[in-house]
Amino acid sequence: MLSSQQNIISRVAGWLGDGKPVWLSTILKTWGSSPRPPGSMLACTMDGELAGSISGGCIEEDFLEQLQNGSLKAQYDEQGKPFRIKYGISAEEQARLKLPCGGQLHVLLEYLDSNDANRQVFSRLAADLDAHRKVSRVVDLHNGGVSARTGSDEAAVVIGEDAMVHSMSPMYRLLLLGAGDVARYVSEMALALEYDVTLCDPRPRYLENWQVEGVETTSRLPDDVVRERFSNPYAGVIALAHDPRVDDMALMEALKTDAFYIGAMGSERTSAARRERLPELGLSEAEIDRLHAPIGFQIHSKTPAEIAISIMAEVTAVRHQSKDAC
Repeated sequence: MLSSQQNIISRVAGWLGDGKPVWLSTILKTWGSSPRPPGSMLACTMDGELAGSISGGCIEEDFLEQLQNGSLKAQYDEQGKPFRIKYGISAEEQARLKLPCGGQLHVLLEYLDSNDANRQVFSRLAADLDAHRKVSRVVDLHNGGVSARTGSDEAAVVIGEDAMVHSMSPMYRLLLLGAGDVARYVSEMALALEYDVTLCDPRPRYLENWQVEGVETTSRLPDDVVRERFSNPYAGVIALAHDPRVDDMALMEALKTDAFYIGAMGSERTSAARRERLPELGLSEAEIDRLHAPIGFQIHSKTPAEIAISIMAEVTAVRHQSKDAC
């Protein structure tokens, strides 16, 4: 499963590789109650294949209509370079496009020919995102040339006189420890939030009756899995096994990494006991302080689904805090 951003870049790379030109729209700025944030993209081929979204659907319909009647191509040919389209400037247009009250979008429209330069750039963008590397797409506003550069800015989109820099982050990953009901609900919610999810449980037979479509499962030792794939700022580790042999093995490794979130399920008493054990595994006080335990926001949750809601709410909050701090 790919995130929205990663899916769009991958689709564009595939279309260009198949010799198809692509129209690419990127939201530059928003005002009021806009349906999608800056950096959101919509990609479309000449025959109407779509990927992504810049609204709830009405702008996409307007875009396709202009594509089919040739007006978009006429505007592009006249400009000879990427140009901005402003949606929702008037109350009448807001009503026609069904934008929220006061909502406005400024969108950059690019026409990407299927040439060697564009194919190479989008192949690199897709490869960097797949490898969990930060990367930016740089668009020359004078001639439409596109390039890629390592790293990203704090803002999703930076627009200047000469170029637009569109910063893209890799997909976030979550490692869940322990095949149980809470893990099932957490994984389903995490998938809906566009995380790449892996479930690890090395205990015999625990994985036999556990399956959620889109979730990778492994019975390997948790510390090895953390070390190899979940030791970067785009990774989170959630211990749900209620078994120190599984949970502590993962936490021992995870708390030494740059993972953006590390949490363990359990009561106040269980969590206190865990904090007393962890120094024996070679962890410092500062490393142990990174642990979220008891896990999740306090919403007086009792059922597995409610516990999963509290966990993913906390994971989401910590993720956005870590992004703001970057």
